Amino acid sequence: MDKGQFAILRFAKYKGPEISNIEAHNERTKEKYASNPDVDTNRSKNNFHIIQPTDKYRAMSEALIKQYDCPRVRSDSVRIVETLITASPEFFKGKKKSEIRGFFEHAVEFLKKELGEDRLISAVVHMDEKTPHMHVSFVPITQDGRLSAKLILGNRKTLTAWQDRYWKHMVGKYPELERGESASKTGREHIPPRVFKQAANLNKQATRIFALLQDTNPFNAKKNAAELDRLLRKIFPEMGKFATKLKQYDQTIKGLERSKKNLTEKNAALEQELKEATTVKTSKKLEEAQLKADLYNLQRVMDAIPPEIVFRYSGKAMNRERGIADEM
Repeated sequence: MDKGQFAILRFAKYKGPEISNIEAHNERTKEKYASNPDVDTNRSKNNFHIIQPTDKYRAMSEALIKQYDCPRVRSDSVRIVETLITASPEFFKGKKKSEIRGFFEHAVEFLKKELGEDRLISAVVHMDEKTPHMHVSFVPITQDGRLSAKLILGNRKTLTAWQDRYWKHMVGKYPELERGESASKTGREHIPPRVFKQAANLNKQATRIFALLQDTNPFNAKKNAAELDRLLRKIFPEMGKFATKLKQYDQTIKGLERSKKNLTEKNAALEQELKEATTVKTSKKLEEAQLKADLYNLQRVMDAIPPEIVFRYSGKAMNRERGIADEM
């Protein structure tokens, strides 16, 4: 059975320090991408821009806000909206780079017409991950000169209309594309791919920590201690950031946290979900089932780590140590 080919359009809002983080990811200014193991830096030379930024994202947004003399701009106003544009992996199979560029150029034309060309500050296509995709960053200034992501993106109904208009624009040139199921129908907020990747990455780190704890003996204690110290100092700050990010998707991930009770029954249910997710229509279910499994296993492994070690490397304990050091 042929798999469906879906047009994908997603939005995410950013303000403050978050802007520099997404810029570093989009523009590939970092040497390593620990939170996103799918990035193959050897292939990053194949990435390309449809719109090349002329300055830092934050600087460009502030300049545009000043140019339009936007009223009532607050320090916590959303200054950048990032649009993720891609399609199902099957759509890109067998396509040349020029054809892939043509697809993303056509998508950018849609955003130019919807938002105004000058609001778009960057459009970069990533070819160094599993599926080609584009990050388009724009400053959410309305047609009457107000800075308001809320007015532009609106509510679920408005976002559904965005999806409809985008699909109509794309299907005119690419009739094989299908309209994806909207969030208003599923009742779920889109979870960005990086959340799934971070869960899987943290899961691997936690499993490695647990294995080192189990494997430590008098002959390898010194070596293991050094490796454990490195891993533990890394994982707790990352878990803190990850937990903060998950709060944005409470309604979607609600109920994914698992208790320790009925371990066998719960594992069997997860395995069954993974087995059922074999078609394109259930591919979303596969992703969600995998996220459930990763979150559950992460919690289970972390619960198994001795409390004194968790306390030793948690933010509170490390902050307390810093405070003592400062007093000395």
